[in-house]
Amino acid sequence: MSADAVLYDHPGPRAKIRNTVLTVVFGVLLLALLYWIYRQFDEKGQWAAPLWKPFLEASTWTDYILPGLQATLSAAAVAMVLSLAYGLIFAVGRLSDHWWLSVPSGVVVEFFRAVPLLLLMFFIFYGLPFITEQPMPPFWAVVIGLTLYNGSVLAEAFRAGIKAVPTGQSEAGYAIGMRKSQVMREILLPQAARAMLPVIVSQLVVLVKDTALGYIIGYTELLQNGVNTLAANFGNIVAAAIVAAIIYILVNAALTSLAGWLERRTRRQGRAPRKRTPLIEAGAGVGGGGA
Repeated sequence: MSADAVLYDHPGPRAKIRNTVLTVVFGVLLLALLYWIYRQFDEKGQWAAPLWKPFLEASTWTDYILPGLQATLSAAAVAMVLSLAYGLIFAVGRLSDHWWLSVPSGVVVEFFRAVPLLLLMFFIFYGLPFITEQPMPPFWAVVIGLTLYNGSVLAEAFRAGIKAVPTGQSEAGYAIGMRKSQVMREILLPQAARAMLPVIVSQLVVLVKDTALGYIIGYTELLQNGVNTLAANFGNIVAAAIVAAIIYILVNAALTSLAGWLERRTRRQGRAPRKRTPLIEAGAGVGGGGA
């Protein structure tokens, strides 16, 4: 009996009919809801051509949307790299055998996971200047806040992935004389990263969306430039929000597609057959001749 048959009971004729009916009913309800939303916007004149005309002009994109998108992607890209590094370092730190390393790492991770991201950005932007006596650029306030929060979440994801690797993997590494750092670097981390890739991608998608919180502290990202500033000039807040939402969806869809391609590539490399060494071939020839 296959594992699929054990975990999933294939529906019979009645269940198939019931599933089809439910699918059609929910599909009709969804279309009705979308039509109702469309009618509400239409009655308020939100589909009027003058509100959407600015998006047909090049100056709207070059002056508002594209600069905001560039700021969003810049902050997200830097925060992604730093968050991944932060997550790896603190995941390894929490798994350390030394309490003076594992305990502080756990405290840091749990603290920044618990503090709201917006509060982090507020403190970094408004609070740190009292300590450093230097103004904090909005870009770095957003990046540091994103790194501390998302890096802490990723640290827990990496830690869970490392602990999920069968213990026989690390025991085999120790058996051939590898040190713990080598076992972690060569055996555990690659397998954990591959296993936790969907979680990592989901958190990076959240990171991209969380850059929108930067407008609170004056960072001119996509929400600030492409929605607030644009709507203040053209009075089309709903249209601007819809266009910005579509851009966010496209960016996150591209990130998800890239992650899916990387996952498929790593799986193919993991299944690639190894070349037979001359020693094995020679041994096979000797054994065959003796038969």
